[in-house]
Amino acid sequence: MNTPCRIPAPRLAGAGQITDYLYISSGKTAKDSSVLTRLKINCIINATHEMDAMCIPSVEYLHVPVADSPAAQLQEYFDIVADKIHAVSAQRGRVLVHCCAGVSRSATLCLAYLLKYRDMSLMDAHALVRACRPIIRPNCGFWKQLIDYELNLRGTNSVMMVASPLGQIPDVYEKNTRNFIPV
Repeated sequence: MNTPCRIPAPRLAGAGQITDYLYISSGKTAKDSSVLTRLKINCIINATHEMDAMCIPSVEYLHVPVADSPAAQLQEYFDIVADKIHAVSAQRGRVLVHCCAGVSRSATLCLAYLLKYRDMSLMDAHALVRACRPIIRPNCGFWKQLIDYELNLRGTNSVMMVASPLGQIPDVYEKNTRNFIPV
């Protein structure tokens, strides 16, 4: 069953709630102990190169040291992160996934989780996460990895890479780039 965002309106700052137990944010929000306490976060997945010095005893940390680059191999972490989110949720815990801005790496990892454990298509998972955090925009390399992941999990694809004036992009971005002229 697909759970809609729990926040009343999409937020650009702070943490976006994707499910009862899964949140996405920027690194700044992930360092705010008052937010972590209010949301009852007990697991943080950090998808940046930097491992934050902040350590809250009651919070478990998983570090995913990947650059926000189309060439970065984030798919190596899809199952590790999805399995961790699933395990924490089974214990009635709450997970916050973050990268620097909460736009590309963290969104990609949340999408991979929804594909694997929430029986969602990539298109539906993207729509859900984008409704909760409208600024998400995984880079095209991460999209290609998600498309391959969906094919491996489901045997079909709901998103495809298509040609645009900007090069290959996922078709979910296509309508936003129709009037772009490359410089």
